[in-house]
Amino acid sequence: MASFEINGGRRLKGEIVPQGAKNEALQVLCAVLLTSEKVRISDIPDIRDVNRLIDLLKLLGVSVRQDVTATTESGRTFEFQADQVNLEVLGSAEYREQAGTLRGSIMLVGPLLSRFGRAVVPQPGGDKIGRRRLDTHFIGMERLGATVEYKRGAYMVNAKRLKGCYMLLDEASVTGTANLVMTAVLSHGTTTIMNAACEPYVYQLCKMLNSMGARISGVGSNLLTIRGVRELHGCEHRLLPDMIEVGSFIGMAAMTQSDLTIRNAQVQHLGLIPQVFRRLGIEVWQKGDDLYIPAQEHYEIERFMDGSIMTVADAPWPGFTPDLISIALVVATQAKGSVLIHQKMFESRLFFVDKLIDMGAQIILCDPHRATVIGLDRVHKLRGVRMTSPDIRAGVALLIAALSADGTSRIDNIEQIDRGYQHIDDRLRRLGADIRRI
Repeated sequence: MASFEINGGRRLKGEIVPQGAKNEALQVLCAVLLTSEKVRISDIPDIRDVNRLIDLLKLLGVSVRQDVTATTESGRTFEFQADQVNLEVLGSAEYREQAGTLRGSIMLVGPLLSRFGRAVVPQPGGDKIGRRRLDTHFIGMERLGATVEYKRGAYMVNAKRLKGCYMLLDEASVTGTANLVMTAVLSHGTTTIMNAACEPYVYQLCKMLNSMGARISGVGSNLLTIRGVRELHGCEHRLLPDMIEVGSFIGMAAMTQSDLTIRNAQVQHLGLIPQVFRRLGIEVWQKGDDLYIPAQEHYEIERFMDGSIMTVADAPWPGFTPDLISIALVVATQAKGSVLIHQKMFESRLFFVDKLIDMGAQIILCDPHRATVIGLDRVHKLRGVRMTSPDIRAGVALLIAALSADGTSRIDNIEQIDRGYQHIDDRLRRLGADIRRI
């Protein structure tokens, strides 16, 4: 098990390029199973979760070739060809073990079911941030004509013939929408999905599928219409920059009083992210497709127009993404003013705040979903402590706190951070951070 040792209090300076979007990668990599032709995908981040999914595809018989000449700061380029998929692997212990460690493995079900008529996936792993039910995925597949059976810790899904239908999703699940879109593209007839997630990741997946010959309309909205086609062909696709990394770097710049430029942030796909950080008092300037965060001695949290305390809450897109709630919380600890952080979607995501309290932050955990942060306005700096990363996003929030703190911090279980952030220690050292991997 590895750890980060951070000597905090250093101001950073320079430019950083966000990696390709992790959550988009997990979707579009599964989509390569929908065709026997070559699919070329660029800016794939070198992170644990994505690499595990690529290994799963290899295990299923997908040919995978990396084009090392096309590697950029954003990630790598791979060619995939699923012309010799071995479905017998689905019953193997190796498949169940590998798929069970990765939340994204659930999105293998839609493409396998759509093209081959059957799929198996164990109860998937991932962050322990609260209940993350899968009903939306499987109820939708049943509506399309599949049978779903849960036996010995795995979901077994079969279909002789998938037929389009109308469905109203009970939640705007991103992975659920992606899975059902991939199930429907090769189904007979027309499928209409109401209350679909409309995150940029889903937009990108639909854009890629349409370039492969799918017929999806309403892309970018919460009403998708998929007219089934007989087959899909190969394509080329480039991932968006990871908006969670962009938000993390904004927060990191503010906490460390750093002068930072985020290159190629694709601002039009960031939604409310820059606006929320501006409401926390952070200056975020847009220069073309780049974001510039100047060094600030102090930043002050806004109040609502009636003078009441600011609330930052997560919501389905185009609301503020839940993956940045932990970053907003840690940024508020050194702001001037107070804010209520309301994590509506997951009930275990705020439990990392006890580590921030140990560092000297003034936070009241009201309940599993709400925390009140009283900003210290840098009058009292955070102090370095030893802590453990509980999940990807909380781990990076603790890393940001450690970079700003007086003294030395140690973060254990950084494999969690490596699941979502590409070579983060190397990239931070290039900006002037004192961080080493133990």
